[in-house]
Amino acid sequence: MQLLQIQNITKQFSNHLALDDVSFKIDKGKIFGLLGPNGAGKTTLIRILTRITTPDKGEILFNGKPLTEKDLENIGYLPEERGLYKKMEVGEQAMYLAQLKGLSHQEALKRLKYWFRKFEIQGWWKRKVEELSKGMQQKVQFITTIIHDPELLILDEPFSGFDPINANLLKEEILFQKEKGTTIILSTHNMASVEEICDDIVLINKSKKILEGNITEVKNRFKKHRFVIEIEKNDRLSEIELPNNLSLISQTKKLHSETFDIQLLSNISSNELLTYFMEKGAIISFQELLPSMNDIFIEQVTHNEESRKQNAESIKS
Repeated sequence: MQLLQIQNITKQFSNHLALDDVSFKIDKGKIFGLLGPNGAGKTTLIRILTRITTPDKGEILFNGKPLTEKDLENIGYLPEERGLYKKMEVGEQAMYLAQLKGLSHQEALKRLKYWFRKFEIQGWWKRKVEELSKGMQQKVQFITTIIHDPELLILDEPFSGFDPINANLLKEEILFQKEKGTTIILSTHNMASVEEICDDIVLINKSKKILEGNITEVKNRFKKHRFVIEIEKNDRLSEIELPNNLSLISQTKKLHSETFDIQLLSNISSNELLTYFMEKGAIISFQELLPSMNDIFIEQVTHNEESRKQNAESIKS
Protein backbone atom coordinates (compact mmCIF):
# COMPACT_ATOMS: atom_id res chain seq x y z
CA MET A 1 0.00 0.00 0.00
CA GLN A 2 1.27 3.48 -0.87
CA LEU A 3 1.69 6.24 1.70
CA LEU A 4 2.67 8.88 -0.87
CA GLN A 5 1.83 9.36 -4.53
CA ILE A 6 3.74 12.13 -6.27
CA GLN A 7 1.77 12.88 -9.42
CA ASN A 8 3.17 14.98 -12.29
CA ILE A 9 4.78 17.61 -10.05
CA THR A 10 6.13 20.67 -11.89
CA LYS A 11 7.68 23.71 -10.20
CA GLN A 12 9.22 26.79 -11.84
CA PHE A 13 11.12 29.59 -10.11
CA SER A 14 11.53 32.65 -12.34
CA ASN A 15 13.59 31.29 -15.25
CA HIS A 16 14.59 28.06 -13.48
CA LEU A 17 12.58 24.83 -13.90
CA ALA A 18 13.14 23.01 -10.59
CA LEU A 19 10.85 20.01 -11.22
CA ASP A 20 9.51 18.85 -14.57
CA ASP A 21 6.52 16.47 -14.48
CA VAL A 22 7.97 14.23 -11.74
CA SER A 23 5.92 11.20 -10.65
CA PHE A 24 6.62 8.24 -8.36
CA LYS A 25 5.11 6.34 -5.42
CA ILE A 26 6.37 5.50 -1.94
CA ASP A 27 5.11 2.37 -0.17
CA LYS A 28 4.20 2.36 3.51
CA GLY A 29 6.85 1.12 5.92
CA LYS A 30 9.71 1.43 3.41
CA ILE A 31 12.93 3.43 3.35
CA PHE A 32 12.92 5.40 0.13
CA GLY A 33 16.07 6.99 -1.31
CA LEU A 34 15.54 10.41 -2.92
CA LEU A 35 18.70 10.76 -4.97
CA GLY A 36 20.27 13.25 -7.33
CA PRO A 37 23.24 15.59 -7.75
CA ASN A 38 23.20 19.13 -6.34
CA GLY A 39 20.59 21.24 -8.10
CA ALA A 40 18.58 18.25 -9.29
CA GLY A 41 15.33 19.35 -7.63
CA LYS A 42 15.35 17.21 -4.46
CA THR A 43 15.13 20.13 -2.03
CA THR A 44 12.26 21.68 -3.98
CA LEU A 45 10.37 18.39 -3.83
CA ILE A 46 10.95 18.12 -0.07
CA ARG A 47 9.66 21.67 0.38
CA ILE A 48 6.53 20.75 -1.54
CA LEU A 49 6.09 17.61 0.60
CA THR A 50 6.36 19.73 3.76
CA ARG A 51 4.11 22.44 2.26
CA ILE A 52 6.78 25.11 2.53
CA THR A 53 5.96 25.78 -1.11
CA THR A 54 3.34 24.54 -3.58
CA PRO A 55 3.69 22.98 -7.04
CA ASP A 56 2.67 24.85 -10.18
CA LYS A 57 1.18 21.63 -11.55
CA GLY A 58 0.49 18.16 -10.20
CA GLU A 59 -0.65 16.76 -6.89
CA ILE A 60 0.64 14.83 -3.88
CA LEU A 61 -1.59 12.23 -2.26
CA PHE A 62 -1.00 11.24 1.38
CA ASN A 63 -2.79 8.02 2.32
CA GLY A 64 -4.82 8.31 -0.87
CA LYS A 65 -6.00 11.88 -0.27
CA PRO A 66 -4.57 15.27 -1.34
CA LEU A 67 -1.83 16.40 1.07
CA THR A 68 -3.10 19.06 3.47
CA GLU A 69 -1.72 21.24 6.26
CA LYS A 70 -3.27 18.81 8.76
CA ASP A 71 -1.08 15.97 7.42
CA LEU A 72 2.04 17.82 8.65
CA GLU A 73 1.19 16.52 12.13
CA ASN A 74 2.12 13.06 10.82
CA ILE A 75 5.38 14.17 9.19
CA GLY A 76 8.81 14.64 10.76
CA TYR A 77 11.37 16.65 8.77
CA LEU A 78 15.10 16.82 9.46
CA PRO A 79 16.51 19.47 7.08
CA GLU A 80 20.10 19.47 5.84
CA GLU A 81 20.61 22.93 7.33
CA ARG A 82 20.02 22.50 11.05
CA GLY A 83 17.78 25.02 12.82
CA LEU A 84 18.51 24.95 16.55
CA TYR A 85 18.68 28.19 18.53
CA LYS A 86 22.30 28.39 19.64
CA LYS A 87 21.75 30.48 22.78
CA MET A 88 19.00 28.26 24.24
CA GLU A 89 19.62 25.38 26.60
CA VAL A 90 19.39 21.99 24.90
CA GLY A 91 16.62 20.60 27.13
CA GLU A 92 14.60 23.81 27.02
CA GLN A 93 14.71 23.86 23.23
CA ALA A 94 13.89 20.18 22.88
CA MET A 95 10.87 20.65 25.17
CA TYR A 96 9.73 23.67 23.16
CA LEU A 97 9.95 21.79 19.83
CA ALA A 98 8.26 18.67 21.24
CA GLN A 99 5.32 20.70 22.53
CA LEU A 100 5.04 22.48 19.19
CA LYS A 101 4.36 19.02 17.75
CA GLY A 102 1.37 18.53 20.02
CA LEU A 103 2.86 16.74 23.03
CA SER A 104 1.87 17.77 26.56
CA HIS A 105 4.62 19.02 28.88
CA GLN A 106 4.55 15.75 30.83
CA GLU A 107 4.60 13.52 27.74
CA ALA A 108 7.32 15.61 26.05
CA LEU A 109 9.53 15.37 29.16
CA LYS A 110 8.98 11.61 29.43
CA ARG A 111 9.85 10.96 25.78
CA LEU A 112 12.83 13.31 25.71
CA LYS A 113 14.38 11.72 28.81
CA TYR A 114 14.07 8.33 27.11
CA TRP A 115 15.72 9.55 23.89
CA PHE A 116 18.45 11.54 25.65
CA ARG A 117 19.42 8.39 27.59
CA LYS A 118 19.30 6.28 24.43
CA PHE A 119 21.58 8.70 22.57
CA GLU A 120 23.78 9.18 25.68
CA ILE A 121 23.37 12.96 25.81
CA GLN A 122 21.47 13.30 29.10
CA GLY A 123 24.39 15.28 30.53
CA TRP A 124 23.81 18.04 27.96
CA TRP A 125 20.28 18.96 29.05
CA LYS A 126 21.34 22.23 30.73
CA ARG A 127 24.10 23.15 28.26
CA LYS A 128 23.72 25.77 25.53
CA VAL A 129 23.29 24.47 21.98
CA GLU A 130 26.35 26.47 20.85
CA GLU A 131 28.49 24.35 23.19
CA LEU A 132 27.60 21.15 21.31
CA SER A 133 29.58 19.72 18.41
CA LYS A 134 27.87 19.47 15.04
CA GLY A 135 27.26 15.76 15.59
CA MET A 136 25.77 16.34 19.04
CA GLN A 137 23.47 19.06 17.69
CA GLN A 138 22.39 16.63 15.02
CA LYS A 139 21.44 14.05 17.64
CA VAL A 140 19.26 16.63 19.36
CA GLN A 141 17.59 17.67 16.13
CA PHE A 142 16.99 14.05 15.10
CA ILE A 143 15.31 13.42 18.46
CA THR A 144 13.02 16.43 18.03
CA THR A 145 12.20 15.22 14.49
CA ILE A 146 10.91 11.82 15.63
CA ILE A 147 9.62 12.72 19.11
CA HIS A 148 5.94 12.78 18.01
CA ASP A 149 6.13 9.34 16.26
CA PRO A 150 5.38 10.64 12.75
CA GLU A 151 4.00 8.35 10.07
CA LEU A 152 6.46 9.83 7.56
CA LEU A 153 10.08 10.82 8.28
CA ILE A 154 11.95 13.01 5.79
CA LEU A 155 15.70 12.96 6.47
CA ASP A 156 17.89 15.29 4.40
CA GLU A 157 21.60 14.31 4.65
CA PRO A 158 21.12 12.92 8.19
CA PHE A 159 24.66 11.47 8.43
CA SER A 160 26.44 14.76 7.74
CA GLY A 161 28.84 15.61 10.56
CA PHE A 162 28.68 12.20 12.24
CA ASP A 163 31.72 10.05 12.98
CA PRO A 164 31.40 6.36 11.92
CA ILE A 165 30.22 5.20 15.34
CA ASN A 166 27.43 7.77 15.59
CA ALA A 167 26.54 7.34 11.92
CA ASN A 168 26.03 3.64 12.63
CA LEU A 169 23.94 4.49 15.69
CA LEU A 170 21.72 6.67 13.52
CA LYS A 171 21.39 3.95 10.85
CA GLU A 172 20.26 1.49 13.50
CA GLU A 173 17.69 3.98 14.74
CA ILE A 174 16.40 4.60 11.20
CA LEU A 175 16.01 0.84 10.72
CA PHE A 176 14.23 0.63 14.09
CA GLN A 177 11.80 3.32 12.96
CA LYS A 178 11.14 1.27 9.83
CA GLU A 179 10.42 -1.82 11.95
CA LYS A 180 7.80 0.24 13.80
CA GLY A 181 6.09 0.89 10.47
CA THR A 182 7.37 4.39 9.81
CA THR A 183 7.87 5.38 6.17
CA ILE A 184 11.19 7.16 5.62
CA ILE A 185 12.44 9.36 2.79
CA LEU A 186 16.23 9.52 2.83
CA SER A 187 17.86 12.23 0.76
CA THR A 188 21.62 11.75 0.70
CA HIS A 189 24.75 11.66 -1.45
CA ASN A 190 26.08 8.77 0.62
CA MET A 191 25.44 5.88 -1.77
CA ALA A 192 26.86 3.32 0.67
CA SER A 193 24.09 4.23 3.12
CA VAL A 194 21.52 3.98 0.32
CA GLU A 195 22.68 0.43 -0.45
CA GLU A 196 22.62 -0.52 3.23
CA ILE A 197 19.19 0.69 4.27
CA CYS A 198 17.01 1.77 1.34
CA ASP A 199 14.32 -0.45 -0.17
CA ASP A 200 13.51 1.70 -3.20
CA ILE A 201 14.98 4.78 -4.89
CA VAL A 202 14.22 7.52 -7.35
CA LEU A 203 17.01 9.42 -9.13
CA ILE A 204 16.34 12.98 -10.28
CA ASN A 205 18.64 15.02 -12.50
CA LYS A 206 18.10 18.52 -13.91
CA SER A 207 14.48 18.55 -12.67
CA LYS A 208 13.51 15.22 -14.32
CA LYS A 209 13.15 11.70 -12.98
CA ILE A 210 15.67 9.49 -14.77
CA LEU A 211 15.54 6.27 -12.75
CA GLU A 212 13.38 4.56 -10.12
CA GLY A 213 12.81 1.13 -8.65
CA ASN A 214 13.66 -1.39 -5.98
CA ILE A 215 17.38 -1.38 -5.07
CA THR A 216 17.93 -5.04 -5.95
CA GLU A 217 15.98 -4.71 -9.20
CA VAL A 218 17.91 -1.58 -10.18
CA LYS A 219 21.28 -3.23 -9.51
CA ASN A 220 20.26 -6.28 -11.54
CA ARG A 221 19.04 -4.05 -14.36
CA PHE A 222 22.50 -2.51 -14.76
CA LYS A 223 24.66 -5.55 -14.08
CA LYS A 224 27.54 -6.17 -16.47
CA HIS A 225 27.45 -10.01 -16.34
CA ARG A 226 30.75 -10.16 -14.47
CA PHE A 227 31.70 -13.05 -12.20
CA VAL A 228 34.57 -13.69 -9.82
CA ILE A 229 35.70 -17.32 -9.48
CA GLU A 230 38.33 -18.51 -7.00
CA ILE A 231 39.86 -21.96 -7.68
CA GLU A 232 42.30 -24.05 -5.71
CA LYS A 233 45.73 -23.84 -7.28
CA ASN A 234 46.65 -26.72 -9.64
CA ASP A 235 48.72 -27.33 -12.76
CA ARG A 236 45.75 -27.10 -15.14
CA LEU A 237 45.12 -23.40 -14.38
CA SER A 238 48.14 -22.34 -16.43
CA GLU A 239 46.59 -24.03 -19.46
CA ILE A 240 43.23 -22.22 -19.37
CA GLU A 241 42.16 -20.79 -22.72
CA LEU A 242 38.84 -18.99 -22.44
CA PRO A 243 36.25 -19.48 -25.20
CA ASN A 244 35.28 -16.48 -27.34
CA ASN A 245 32.14 -15.73 -25.31
CA LEU A 246 34.18 -15.11 -22.14
CA SER A 247 36.48 -12.16 -21.47
CA LEU A 248 39.16 -12.21 -18.77
CA ILE A 249 39.13 -8.89 -16.89
CA SER A 250 41.87 -9.93 -14.46
CA GLN A 251 43.59 -12.96 -12.96
CA THR A 252 45.08 -12.89 -9.47
CA LYS A 253 47.45 -15.55 -8.19
CA LYS A 254 47.62 -16.34 -4.49
CA LEU A 255 49.60 -18.90 -2.51
CA HIS A 256 46.94 -21.61 -2.64
CA SER A 257 44.44 -20.32 -5.19
CA GLU A 258 43.84 -18.21 -8.26
CA THR A 259 41.00 -15.74 -8.80
CA PHE A 260 39.48 -14.98 -12.19
CA ASP A 261 37.37 -11.91 -12.95
CA ILE A 262 35.31 -12.92 -16.00
CA GLN A 263 32.78 -11.06 -18.14
CA LEU A 264 30.19 -12.93 -20.20
CA LEU A 265 30.15 -11.53 -23.73
CA SER A 266 27.31 -13.39 -25.42
CA ASN A 267 24.84 -16.24 -25.13
CA ILE A 268 26.24 -18.11 -22.14
CA SER A 269 24.64 -18.69 -18.74
CA SER A 270 26.26 -18.45 -15.33
CA ASN A 271 25.71 -22.20 -14.93
CA GLU A 272 27.72 -22.86 -18.10
CA LEU A 273 30.47 -20.59 -16.82
CA LEU A 274 30.54 -22.46 -13.50
CA THR A 275 30.61 -25.83 -15.29
CA TYR A 276 33.52 -24.67 -17.44
CA PHE A 277 35.62 -23.73 -14.41
CA MET A 278 34.62 -26.78 -12.38
CA GLU A 279 36.45 -28.82 -15.00
CA LYS A 280 39.61 -26.79 -14.27
CA GLY A 281 39.76 -27.41 -10.54
CA ALA A 282 38.03 -27.22 -7.14
CA ILE A 283 35.87 -24.09 -6.83
CA ILE A 284 36.42 -22.12 -3.62
CA SER A 285 33.95 -19.32 -4.41
CA PHE A 286 31.76 -18.17 -7.28
CA GLN A 287 30.13 -14.74 -7.18
CA GLU A 288 28.42 -12.36 -9.58
CA LEU A 289 29.63 -8.76 -9.35
CA LEU A 290 26.71 -6.32 -9.26
CA PRO A 291 27.32 -2.61 -9.79
CA SER A 292 27.26 -0.39 -6.73
CA MET A 293 24.63 2.33 -6.38
CA ASN A 294 27.49 4.82 -6.63
CA ASP A 295 28.48 3.39 -10.03
CA ILE A 296 24.86 3.43 -11.22
CA PHE A 297 24.37 7.01 -9.96
CA ILE A 298 27.42 8.30 -11.84
CA GLU A 299 26.66 6.31 -14.99
CA GLN A 300 23.02 7.39 -15.22
CA VAL A 301 23.61 11.06 -14.42
CA THR A 302 26.50 11.20 -16.92
CA HIS A 303 24.40 9.45 -19.58
CA ASN A 304 21.50 11.83 -18.93
CA GLU A 305 23.78 14.88 -19.24
CA GLU A 306 25.22 13.62 -22.53
CA SER A 307 21.73 12.96 -23.91
CA ARG A 308 20.63 16.47 -22.94
CA LYS A 309 23.62 18.01 -24.71
CA GLN A 310 23.02 15.94 -27.85
CA ASN A 311 19.35 16.93 -27.91
CA ALA A 312 20.26 20.60 -27.45
CA GLU A 313 22.80 20.45 -30.28
CA SER A 314 20.33 18.70 -32.62
CA ILE A 315 17.73 21.40 -31.92
CA LYS A 316 20.26 24.14 -32.72
CA SER A 317 21.26 22.49 -35.99
